[in-house]
Amino acid sequence: MPVTVVRFNLVAPGAPPDALSARYRAAVEMACYADEHGIATVQTEEHHGAENNWLPSPFVLAGAVLGATRRIAVTVSAVIGPLHDPLRLAEDIAVLDLLSGGRLVTVAGIGYRPEEYAMFGVDWDRRGRLQDELLQTLLTAWTGEEFAYRGRRVRLTPRPYTRPHPPLLVGGSSRAAARRAARFGLPFFPSARLPELAAYYKERLAEYGTEGWTMMPAAETPLLHLAEDPDRAWAEYGGHLLHEARTYASWQSGGIRSAVRSAATTVAELRAEGVYRILTPEQCLARGLDSLVLHPLAGGMPVEEGWRSLRLFAERVVPALGG
Repeated sequence: MPVTVVRFNLVAPGAPPDALSARYRAAVEMACYADEHGIATVQTEEHHGAENNWLPSPFVLAGAVLGATRRIAVTVSAVIGPLHDPLRLAEDIAVLDLLSGGRLVTVAGIGYRPEEYAMFGVDWDRRGRLQDELLQTLLTAWTGEEFAYRGRRVRLTPRPYTRPHPPLLVGGSSRAAARRAARFGLPFFPSARLPELAAYYKERLAEYGTEGWTMMPAAETPLLHLAEDPDRAWAEYGGHLLHEARTYASWQSGGIRSAVRSAATTVAELRAEGVYRILTPEQCLARGLDSLVLHPLAGGMPVEEGWRSLRLFAERVVPALGG
């Protein structure tokens, strides 16, 4: 059965606070609706200082969703590890793990925007070492035992719900990320379908004597919007998808690989490219995708249109998937 995901990053270019408030509340309401209709996961992410209001605090949103739902998982993909205080992040994840009964999944990456590091006064050149410290601190802190941290003795309480620790994966598209995941014995989550990197990770597992697995994106992982009339939806709402695609592409250097990176500069190019797709429910089912990622509020999409997309997905796609 395909994996079903609803993605939220709350992008809303130029939106005033009252509109942003309504958008955030709608996201939580959509997550509740997704939970009630058997959708597996809500996915959210982290970026800072973006003019279009890209979500900066994924764990706050995760807490709101987890507190309002009963079954659905929430994946933070990805937290920019070096921008966070390791002890405080360990506490926050432990509390959310307890609150949710283990439904929070954290993918730890190091990001790709030096300006985000500058905003927080974090040295971009130390990001690898900081990520190593973060991962080690999380894993040690979650044991509940006292340990040495930056020259002092500390102990985290309460312990998380999940044993041996809350779900934690290492994300990235580089050999350094794969080595880091293998060294810590953590699952590896490549940001694109990169079988050669998965093979490299497996080799490093053997080298370090650790165990792990790869959560590889499907060969096709388009961001979906559902509509009864895709032609009309592209004409009316394609600009929202293009805004997000161009923003995301502008942040990434040539060495960054992502399953949802677009090279389009016009709506027509975006539609032809296939990274973002507007489909009818029947077309969505006919594609036979292994991963169905609905993005109902993409790029400032009007909330009412987002609801139409989500309802089509929940009522006419998910029930037909079986399982």
